[in-house]
Amino acid sequence: MSPFFIPMAKEKTIFFCQECGFESAKWLGQCPGCRSWNSFVEEKVVKAAPGSKAVKKAGDRPKPVSINAIPLNDSKRTLTGIGELDRVLGGGLVDGSMTLIGGDPGIGKSTLLLQTCRNLAGAGKKVLYISGEESLYQIKMRAVRIGDISDNMELLCETDMEAIRNVIEHEKPDIAVIDSIQTMYCTAISSAPGSVSQVREATATLMQIAKGLGVSVFIVGHVTKDGSVAGPRVLEHMVDTVLYFEGDRHASYRVLRGVKNRFGSTDEIGVFEMRSDGLNEVLNPSEYMLSGRPMNVSGTIVSCSMEGTRPMLLEIQALVAKTSFGIPRRTSAGVDFNRVNLLLAVLEKRAHMDLSMYDAYINIAGGIKMNEPAVDLGIVLALASCYKDINIDAAAAAFGEVGLTGEIRAVKNAEQRIGELTKLGFRHVILPKANMTNIRKTDAINLHPVDNIGEAIKVIGSLKI
Repeated sequence: MSPFFIPMAKEKTIFFCQECGFESAKWLGQCPGCRSWNSFVEEKVVKAAPGSKAVKKAGDRPKPVSINAIPLNDSKRTLTGIGELDRVLGGGLVDGSMTLIGGDPGIGKSTLLLQTCRNLAGAGKKVLYISGEESLYQIKMRAVRIGDISDNMELLCETDMEAIRNVIEHEKPDIAVIDSIQTMYCTAISSAPGSVSQVREATATLMQIAKGLGVSVFIVGHVTKDGSVAGPRVLEHMVDTVLYFEGDRHASYRVLRGVKNRFGSTDEIGVFEMRSDGLNEVLNPSEYMLSGRPMNVSGTIVSCSMEGTRPMLLEIQALVAKTSFGIPRRTSAGVDFNRVNLLLAVLEKRAHMDLSMYDAYINIAGGIKMNEPAVDLGIVLALASCYKDINIDAAAAAFGEVGLTGEIRAVKNAEQRIGELTKLGFRHVILPKANMTNIRKTDAINLHPVDNIGEAIKVIGSLKI
């Protein structure tokens, strides 16, 4: 072999799942990771040849640092001017952080970020809004709708990551917004924008910018049909914070939910209302969710769920009707379908209710989604009251986890839930007896501790309307 021979980079082909980023050496009809059909695409992966990297000198090698020698300073946070967003972020925006916001099309992701940029620019921060989906004129039209914006906010329509990097390094903004990551592309990769390789490389470039220059970066991500962010799963691992914007496009409310947060809690949610002038904060979600509910009827009861440090009251509605088919129908909206089936089985076995010939429908009014076990007791009581045609007092509420033997198990933050119910004028609350040891009794509300679902059903029947 000639001493001047330079080994060429090896090129091979790998198949990626466009839904979840699963890698395979060959094409597969169904992805083993997310079970999607026909989601694999072929992409070329270039690996450097052995020996092609330059060997670093001994003085250039990185040196480890003792953990005790690292100064610990509180992360500097910047308030966005939107209280609900600051709550979900953990108290504000951390300098040099990367935040990914995902959600369905038309849910209001761009509107939320544009309002955030307006507030930050008004506070003296330099903001760069980079769009790969809309023209400058379209962004301006939306900006006029939400209000006046300071000259500190600049717009750029570009999809080339090299050009974007050069602009950010030259302009040195405090905050940069990328709308959206699926439209960005790197010229060094031959695949189309939005592919697994392009999304991964574009995110890596933005992470270098955020950490190297101290720029806080917001990334907008499209979602797949199952609600997760499209592209490789590594995208969520690379960023510091992952937020999902949820809600029905045909309803006025929106919920911003934290899924990952390196600087705060992941249990917090922010509630917004979509109006003609943009998104408005809902400071009292409980009162908002309960507005317009029916009074003193069967099949409906209020329950309390904890979202981070915030108690939220929800109206749980149930409808039980004789089926017209051989197999009864079960439908749930806003709560896990399998959980509803489990609770129906508990009612049949432990409360001796013959539900095998009845259709059962469960709905959390307002379209909000809740998965906390504390709403189990509310679901059970709503189903039982509709089946037995028991009118429930509108001033009564219930919370507690239901076990397979029909027992009512304790839940966390019971006193905080009772305080929220008291504040909104409820007079009765049905709760697990196990929670009574940590609760101070008060004359403002009547507490009805129960051990099992049989006792809870008797309580709703004994309350005078």
